[in-house]
Amino acid sequence: MGKYILRRLLYLIPVVFGVSVLVFTVMHLFTSDPALTILGQHATDADAAALREELGFNLPLVQQYWNFLTGMLHGNFGTSLFTHTPVFTEVMSRFPATIELALFAIIFASVVGVTLGVISAVRRNTIFDYASMTISLMGVSMPIFWLGLIMIVVFSLKLGWFPVSGRIQMGYDPAHVTGLYILDSILTGNTAAFKSAVEHIILPGTALAMYSMAIIARMTRSTMLETLGQDYIRTARAKGIEERLVIVRHALRNAMIPIVTVIGLQMGGLLGGAVLTETVFSWPGVGSYTVESILKSDYPVVQGTVMMMSIIFVLVNLGVDLIYSVLDPRIKYS
Repeated sequence: MGKYILRRLLYLIPVVFGVSVLVFTVMHLFTSDPALTILGQHATDADAAALREELGFNLPLVQQYWNFLTGMLHGNFGTSLFTHTPVFTEVMSRFPATIELALFAIIFASVVGVTLGVISAVRRNTIFDYASMTISLMGVSMPIFWLGLIMIVVFSLKLGWFPVSGRIQMGYDPAHVTGLYILDSILTGNTAAFKSAVEHIILPGTALAMYSMAIIARMTRSTMLETLGQDYIRTARAKGIEERLVIVRHALRNAMIPIVTVIGLQMGGLLGGAVLTETVFSWPGVGSYTVESILKSDYPVVQGTVMMMSIIFVLVNLGVDLIYSVLDPRIKYS
């Protein structure tokens, strides 16, 4: 197991290198001059040149990339051009908000998606199957930003059930323990903060979860249909085992490996997909911060956030692979 983990961590090196080259190239070739963005359009050429020299943007691109890469290897993802704060500090201050949103979305997507998939497989070609797959098709088809806007109009502006934006009502912030408002409010017994945090996360969390829920539901249905046709399922039923136990213990558990794979990939994708959701709902996470940085041509912030998210995505995939051995003891890592 240890050798396998070490080997997978070594695979992280070429992935990080490739992502760093791509991000650096895109940011430097296809965005506006940050010197002019900082100084304004009325800045003189001399002022702009002096600022480029101060920031190191007058160096050859290869040298700039080398400085970026070596700094990243030492844990330095750069410094924001506007706030003059280390990117790592800025990202980590917003990371709990993104993690909380992604966790809510993946839990919602997993519970609802697996439930719909199992019902569709067990009640194949019935009204339940058609309804479940219709919901899944809608989840795949609707863009996150469009769904988010519709949910705001209907549930916030028309019905007034949920807040329009933000993470929690002003003045309700719970005492900091983990940075996750819902968990912190539970740990500190702050009922008002818990209620406000849940109300604020329902709309963005549901909007973010819809696509993942649809993918998980379709994968669950497919794998369950294949599993329910296996000989050991017929044997279990022939022994008189209760149908509920046959479905949950025998069929669903053996169908979980591809489902867990999809859930793991979706969790990594949600961290990146949260960009649109956070922007629409003004959620103060890494995604909305990245969008603001792109609009301001804040190179170090964009490069740093993308690199950190890429590393997290690879580590999530590694965690999913290790869960396989728990679900199926026959799987061994050498």
